[in-house]
Amino acid sequence: CLDEEGKVHEFDSKWRTEDCMDCSCSRTGIGCCTSYMTPVDFDKEKCESIFSKETCSYKVVEKDDHSKECPVHSWVG
Repeated sequence: CLDEEGKVHEFDSKWRTEDCMDCSCSRTGIGCCTSYMTPVDFDKEKCESIFSKETCSYKVVEKDDHSKECPVHSWVG
């Protein structure tokens, strides 16, 4: 399989992209999906979600104090 960056991958191989996508190669082509969950149910007035490419994950923190995490009631991904 040839990915969008021009790299060749063997059949039945798996890899993670720089954009935190988990991809796999099969004889029918390449399939990719996000490797992370996205927070959807939290207090959006008081809190904000911050994505880290280093950990491929979101953190939900208070807008005024990023050291305080906020509860998340629902995630999708």
